[in-house]
Amino acid sequence: MLTVNVQSLDDLTILRCKGRIVRGEETALSCAAVRQQKRELILDLAEVDAIDAAGIGLLVSLQAAGIYLTLMNPTKQVREMLRVTQVDSLFEVREFRAVEGLVDGVLAEA
Repeated sequence: MLTVNVQSLDDLTILRCKGRIVRGEETALSCAAVRQQKRELILDLAEVDAIDAAGIGLLVSLQAAGIYLTLMNPTKQVREMLRVTQVDSLFEVREFRAVEGLVDGVLAEA
């Protein structure tokens, strides 16, 4: 089951995904993204176990609809699927980490 938690930090909105972005589960992410009514979102994929063609299709569809996605901390499996399907060039893919000693959720590029 895919869960999506929304975190807002000033002008940033992060959708923290946990589980699998696969057929039948991807609608949770779609609904969360559209509800934000923002054109730039960060998807935290650090806890995503797998993504399939339906999940990739959703990411591409959101991008085509004008929602700019930054993919943060994709797991090895997700990164490989993005590479194999050749859609990794459509998205900004970044690695971030929480900054120790600061408020939880503050990001710094790794």
